[in-house]
Formats: sequence, structure tokens, C-alpha cells
Amino acid sequence: MSLDEIKQRVEKAEKDAGRKAGSTHLIAVSKVQPNDRVEAVLQEGHRVYGENRVQEAASKWPDFREQFTGVQVHLIGPLQTNKARQAMELFEAIHSVDRPKLAKTIARLAQEIGQCPEVFLQVNTGEEEQKAGVMPAEADAFVAEARGLDLPVAGLMCIPPVDEEPSLHFALLAKIAERNGLTGLSMGMSGDFERAIALGATHIRVGSAIFGERAYG
Repeated sequence: MSLDEIKQRVEKAEKDAGRKAGSTHLIAVSKVQPNDRVEAVLQEGHRVYGENRVQEAASKWPDFREQFTGVQVHLIGPLQTNKARQAMELFEAIHSVDRPKLAKTIARLAQEIGQCPEVFLQVNTGEEEQKAGVMPAEADAFVAEARGLDLPVAGLMCIPPVDEEPSLHFALLAKIAERNGLTGLSMGMSGDFERAIALGATHIRVGSAIFGERAYG
């Protein structure tokens, strides 16, 4: 599926939901994609990308930024505290702030560096043991703590369980965001982004539908 087709689907989903055109940011998930595929999408004019790993982003994006203006790269994968400084220098936004320790590390580094990417706080809406993020019952306190650290909290992020209806999780995340006065909702991927847009997603993460299946290994 082409980038234009995805953009048309986003526009239709916004219209069907009664939302303002262009209110959803399309993050092209370029993790584990060959550079030629990424460059082709850059050549089409798309400028917002998502990466899962700091090291991969560091090996890829400095060169692309020299060739293309206006590029934004968002970290959408887990972040170890020992990689936080490098991440803050590489990314315009970090969508996976999933625990107080990481929030405190980012806040400390922000004071040292003098700048900070936008942050999204990850909520484990499915309460899955193996998945990162704070539990929904702890989300309000985490938002308050992050704000108390002067972090630029843009919103919340979730990754629904693969075997459950994602709309239930999107609705839960939207409810938590609303009661905390947050407008950013990072939710929705290739298979469910239209449902996410219907429930207020401001950032959707679409990879294989744009680039094709990933070339692992």
C-alpha cells in the first residue's frame, strides 16, 4: 500500500469522525526497514518517522537529516535509562516514558542539556505483565509526577493486547487523557489506525502498511 493511500485513509477516518482534517500525525515506523525503502518515502515528502531502538536510529537518521530538511524522528520503543541522553539528542519526541525512574532521568538530563523532547507517558491499558507502561490505576499519579518534574508531557501512549478489541483500550486511554487535561494520544497501528482516529488519536504509528513487511535478521 502506498503512502498516498494511507494518507487518504487517514483523511477519510478524520472526516468520518467529525475531526479537523490534518489533526492526526502519521508516524511512518521505519524500524528494521532497509534504508532504500526509507529514502523512497522521504523522497515522497513524508517527514515524521518512528524508531524502536536508539542504536538503529543513531546509525540511520543523522545522514538522512543532512539530505532532507524538516525531518522528525520519534522513539516509539522501550528506552533504557542508560540510553536516555543519546535518545534526547536524537529524537523530537519519546512515546515510551513508561516508569517514574525513566521520567526522573529524562528530567535531570533536560536540566543539564537545556532542552527536552516531547514525552508521551505509556499506559499498560491491558494490564499485561510482560508489557511496559504504568497500570491505568496509576496513570493519574504518573501524569502528576511527570508534570512536577517539568517534563513537556504531550500526552499518553498505549499498545493494546493483540487478542483484544483495540477500541476498548483506545477509549480507556482517551478517558485517562481527558481527565488529566492531555490532548495527545499516541495510539493505533497499521491494522487499527482508523478505529484509533475515531477515538481521538493524534499520533498513529504505521509501518508495514507504508514500507512493506519488515526484513528481520
